[in-house]
Amino acid sequence: MRVAILHDYLNQFGGAERVVKVLLEIFPNADLYTLLYDKQKTGGLFDRNIKKTSFLDNAFVRNHHRALIPLMPLAAKFLTSPEEYDLVISSTAGYGKGINVRGQYHVSYCHTPLRYAWEIDYLKNMSASPRALSNAIAYPIAKRLRNWDKKSAAKVNLFMANSSFIAGKIKSYYGRDSVVVNPPVNLKTFFPESIGGKKDYYLMVGRLLYYKGFDVGIAAFNQLQKPLKIVGSGPELQKLRTMARSQKIEFITKADDKELRKLYSNAKALIFPQIEDFGLVAAEAQACGTPVIAYEKGGIRDIVENKKTGLFFNEQTPAAIIEAVKDFENMHFQRNAIAKAAERFSKEVFIQKFLNVLQEYGLRL
Repeated sequence: MRVAILHDYLNQFGGAERVVKVLLEIFPNADLYTLLYDKQKTGGLFDRNIKKTSFLDNAFVRNHHRALIPLMPLAAKFLTSPEEYDLVISSTAGYGKGINVRGQYHVSYCHTPLRYAWEIDYLKNMSASPRALSNAIAYPIAKRLRNWDKKSAAKVNLFMANSSFIAGKIKSYYGRDSVVVNPPVNLKTFFPESIGGKKDYYLMVGRLLYYKGFDVGIAAFNQLQKPLKIVGSGPELQKLRTMARSQKIEFITKADDKELRKLYSNAKALIFPQIEDFGLVAAEAQACGTPVIAYEKGGIRDIVENKKTGLFFNEQTPAAIIEAVKDFENMHFQRNAIAKAAERFSKEVFIQKFLNVLQEYGLRL
């Protein structure tokens, strides 16, 4: 079987790229098409499979791709192949499913429908002065992207969604049903690792972007005066450092997987105030046996079982986090049970579910 894998862009290595890596374990000889490829930032993991990239693939765009959002559909259109594949798999948060590579059957593993088309606030991620971007500019961009995204979605035979939350968006935006297959967590990397001593800090992890809610967490812990470690880097770093008035708030801008495992394992809880498509860091934390205190919206509802593997709060406010932390400290969580529950997100479970869905829809592998 000839297989092509389409991915938006490979200029970073996060949750979506980890999915591509696992897809290539399932189909090791697949040809990989992507708009942008940065070998250094992805550790050369995809060298063997890269077949072709788009006309936008240059150093400037790889480092500033959000500035070129309006051109991405055009880049996808002109990224073509003379070959026709038996199976095309797009791993996509928008553009990958529109890459112009032909196949007899197209399965789209959807991390989210194109945010910039359907949720205009995400246009704040554009490099051109995000918060100053006027509606007069943003709305026409979003409308054009929305039309393109719907046409691209119409060419997909089968959607897989990475969470129930995203399945709902696929239904709402495209009018299509989908099968939920949660993304994989590497349980050989993330597992409970106690270094002894009292777990005396809370944790936040992720890219420091405006919608991740780090500012809300910092405001809460400024008042709580409890230790909070923030792991990650991004454009909001300086602003967040300025916000952190409590001396008990610590920023860790770099942590490899081994260091992150220890940080997860020895935290009281992960603070998770954002709305995510799935919430990979929350699943990683739980794989390490760590409960999650989370805002009860988005993909997190596929991960946290309230009062068993974590605790939900229902407003994205410092006051709600403060109240949740106080409630949490009067509760007891079985960390071994939390790690056990996270086994449903293992790579092996993902692979088996993915293959089962393909077979259920009549694909002979």
